[in-house]
Amino acid sequence: MQHAPFFVASAAWNFGLGMTWLAVPLYAQSQGLSNAQIGLLFAAPVLAQAPLNLVGGAYTDRIGGRRIMLGSCCVQVVAGLWFILAQGFWMLMLGQVALVLSRAAFWPATWAMASELPGQRGVQLGRLNAVTNFGQIVGTVLCGFVLATFGFMATFAALAVIGFVSLFAGAATPAHAARRSTATRHPLAGYLPLLRRPIMVYTMLCAYLSALPFSLTMSFYPLLLAQFGHAEGTSGMLLSLRAVGSIFASLLAARFVRSGPQTLWPVVCGVAVAAAVGLVPTVNHVAPIGFWMLVVGAATAAMTLYFQITISEASASAERGSALALGGLGWSVSHLSTPLLMGFLADRYGIVAGFYVLGAFALAGALIIALSRRWAFRTV
Repeated sequence: MQHAPFFVASAAWNFGLGMTWLAVPLYAQSQGLSNAQIGLLFAAPVLAQAPLNLVGGAYTDRIGGRRIMLGSCCVQVVAGLWFILAQGFWMLMLGQVALVLSRAAFWPATWAMASELPGQRGVQLGRLNAVTNFGQIVGTVLCGFVLATFGFMATFAALAVIGFVSLFAGAATPAHAARRSTATRHPLAGYLPLLRRPIMVYTMLCAYLSALPFSLTMSFYPLLLAQFGHAEGTSGMLLSLRAVGSIFASLLAARFVRSGPQTLWPVVCGVAVAAAVGLVPTVNHVAPIGFWMLVVGAATAAMTLYFQITISEASASAERGSALALGGLGWSVSHLSTPLLMGFLADRYGIVAGFYVLGAFALAGALIIALSRRWAFRTV
């Protein structure tokens, strides 16, 4: 298969990302950081991710997504090596900044590359999201067992090795010509016309809601499971169920998700996200926790696929990387605000109460999406 290296590189990179979700917050907790410090550890680097996302999207249109993807893989290798040496809040913060830089480059590049693959666009994006979540599953599950058996240093060394694997697979991915001439205007100049479109604001909101559980998986889901008394191996298995739900939703929904003001996909998915986040701490047992992780994974995958298809259909090929990066800015806002809010709530009221509040917050977001659908599509 001609495009197999692209999907292998995406799976491997997300393998490493899945490892960091469990290893980094537990490593920070083992060094005595408070919940507020851990929230800051995950939120503050996103201040850099938001503008870098836009730069990554613009340069994806200029120099091609493959080069951007390879740079992201290199940064993941460096981050894995850095965490082996990291001690204390500020060294951990630098490692987190490196991971955020890698994410900021990776997502707009691979989304744009998948949208240009031959075949039905929704199917190709669904395949990308499926292999993305498959990598996250394997990474999260194996990370739990590696942590329990070998400790943090071996886990971060494995992260660096996985980064090398994704780099080699990415290098084997066929290169495609950039879609915009470098002799034209400044690469960021295309964002102003995009921002004038109501549909871009709407897709940012959809992206925010789809990323909220993703933000919790990288930060406070592991801490909730640790507070409930679950060991690293069990926590890794439970966290991986979010990605399991995402895989099935990505593959099954890829042929059925449709854009437009009439579809109820984003509303239904938003309500499901709210229920899964708000109800996950109600019963401390692996069965209900696992169920809600499956639900939140399926809902976020369908919502992600929806906003990817919506942006791809509303943008021209020459601006698609920029449009996907701008719509995906909702992810960056979620990664910034969710850990900060959750850290504050967990320290003041407890981590369980924090999940209840975020569930209600997600429900409000779903209602806003329901009310703004027709406004968003009025000029498209």
